[in-house]
Amino acid sequence: MLLKPLSRVLTFLAATILMNAQVNENNFIQATKDSLATHPDTSKGQFGYKQLIIPGVLIGYGVAALNSKSLNKFDKDVREDLKHNTHTDIDQFTLYAPAAAVYALNAFGVKGKHNFKDRTIVYATAFLLSNLTVKTLKSTTDVTRPNGLVDNSFPSGHTTAAFLGAEFLWQEYKDVSVWYGVAGYTVATATGVMRLTNDRHWVSDIVAGAGIGILSTKAAYWLLDPINNLLFSSKEEKKTAMLLPFYNGNQAGGNFVMRF
Repeated sequence: MLLKPLSRVLTFLAATILMNAQVNENNFIQATKDSLATHPDTSKGQFGYKQLIIPGVLIGYGVAALNSKSLNKFDKDVREDLKHNTHTDIDQFTLYAPAAAVYALNAFGVKGKHNFKDRTIVYATAFLLSNLTVKTLKSTTDVTRPNGLVDNSFPSGHTTAAFLGAEFLWQEYKDVSVWYGVAGYTVATATGVMRLTNDRHWVSDIVAGAGIGILSTKAAYWLLDPINNLLFSSKEEKKTAMLLPFYNGNQAGGNFVMRF
């Protein structure tokens, strides 16, 4: 039956997403109550070990599945139940939707945490980190896709990009409304599910991809200040640099634009 294995996947992803949101939200509430609070806030570039728990669990699950008979069986059971479902190309667009929403909201006057330059540095850094990780793992693990076409299934690049964007949206707008983040993570989860129904990935691929995407964005926020200090010598810098990355599942690249 379709619902039983799929519901397990969705429940697992939903639980980790809610835990991730709760950790971040608790940090924000505490910081609001006490201006001297020491709880780290990812969007402010503050590192905290608790921020590693959720992406670590997701990545750990995916890595464990590489050599686990029981997790491999679960992958195959889900695939067997989903392989006859209708395929869709919507996932080719939804992987970018959460990140695009950050720029769209700012364009319509809903201001996020950072200005154009800083949020673009964060997104570009997260993209580069995640792409390097995904490409390295795909070339070293040689996991065959469910459809049997190629041996680069692990992890899911589309899911990585979607969850990268979802965490980006969450960090930029969690102080405005938590529902922006909820919407972003919903779209990211849907993207992962579509990779399953399209017979392009195993469950372990999308779970690991989700973790890599989330962790890459968190790392990008931690690196924001060092990158700013390296690239911009003055706080009154008038130049704006922007890297517009793209990823289509097989190829990655980007366009660099500088505004004077």
